[in-house]
Amino acid sequence: MGYRALPIPIARPFSTYRPLLVRIRPAEPVEPEWPASPGIEKKQREILEYRRHQRDLISFFSRLGSTQTRENSWRPHHSLHRPRSPKELTLSALIAAGAHMGHARSSTRPPFLPYIYGYRSGIAIIDLDQTLPHLRRAANVTRAIAAADGTVLFVGTTEALGPAVRKAAERMGENGFHLDSRWIPGLLTNPFEVFGEETSRTTNVKPDLIVFLNPLQNLKALRECAIARVPTIAITDSNTDPRIVLYPIPANDESVRTAELIVGALSIAGREGLQVRDERRSAQAKMNQQAEQGREQEMAEREGQNIGQ
Repeated sequence: MGYRALPIPIARPFSTYRPLLVRIRPAEPVEPEWPASPGIEKKQREILEYRRHQRDLISFFSRLGSTQTRENSWRPHHSLHRPRSPKELTLSALIAAGAHMGHARSSTRPPFLPYIYGYRSGIAIIDLDQTLPHLRRAANVTRAIAAADGTVLFVGTTEALGPAVRKAAERMGENGFHLDSRWIPGLLTNPFEVFGEETSRTTNVKPDLIVFLNPLQNLKALRECAIARVPTIAITDSNTDPRIVLYPIPANDESVRTAELIVGALSIAGREGLQVRDERRSAQAKMNQQAEQGREQEMAEREGQNIGQ
């Protein structure tokens, strides 16, 4: 049986396929034209009518609703970033922050009894009717010291209280300082050893007021303040003797929100005192300028009289 040779196709060059490749292009997508249906048009009219009805309801009842918005409503972070001034502080804000919660009856100090409203389930309830006046008194002290160009040191030696004391010091500018770490013994009683002899002589390292947010953890610092005669403000809880500080504020010292609320109000008072200081300085500068102008005018009149004679 013989084999027959098959014809071998000759390969065409690629250039011969080029026109064909150029001519072949994907077709543009065309949206299908759906036939108009009375059911679909009716559904669309119902949706539009419903939306129009909703807009009418909102425009009508919006005048009767609440005026609370994101800007004027209270937020948990406002006590740190946007604190209230002492005049705006209320008992409701203190209660919401948990400032009325004390310690167990067994840990209550006898000198703190006048600040206790009562006991519930063995827990002391602090009388906030006394907390608010004490807070405003401390704010007046801070405002007066800042108005006299004094310096204020905010002390909170725990990690949770660090942001509160830093924010408070920032509000008072160059007159505010903070301490968010361990109190170094001798800061007030032995400044030459802590700061150095040159710094202690050229810089005033003694603050005019110290605010403590956790006084029990800083008893050594309170002793140094008593020796150096530096006035102190502190949050005193039911397990703390309020006599260890000069201006006690009876409140819950374990609540971070309470500490932020109180130190924020004190820093706002200090900033108000700095504004009073600046106004006094500007008024004094204006008076000095007027007095200088009056002296110059008087000297000019005397010279004129001498020339005339």
